[in-house]
Amino acid sequence: MRVKFASGNQRKFIDGALIGVSAPSLRELGRRININYQTLKNYYSERRLLPEELFETLCKIADIDKSKISFEEIHDNWGQVKGGKKNKRDT
Repeated sequence: MRVKFASGNQRKFIDGALIGVSAPSLRELGRRININYQTLKNYYSERRLLPEELFETLCKIADIDKSKISFEEIHDNWGQVKGGKKNKRDT
């Protein structure tokens, strides 16, 4: 599952996690939770949705109450393109 925030709120959530764990930068937060810096930067710039496991981890270590956050859960295959052809032609 993925976690979808309203526009701009994913960045605010990660900023809150940075403050909660007293990390000075995204790079340091990535080291603490064992996430690649570039991947974390993509989450911070809202290019990618947060995985549910990372969301749960950030809530736990930063002591953030999930009930006070507005978010939506999305299935993992959301946004993927269907492969193959719609119709199969006979040759």
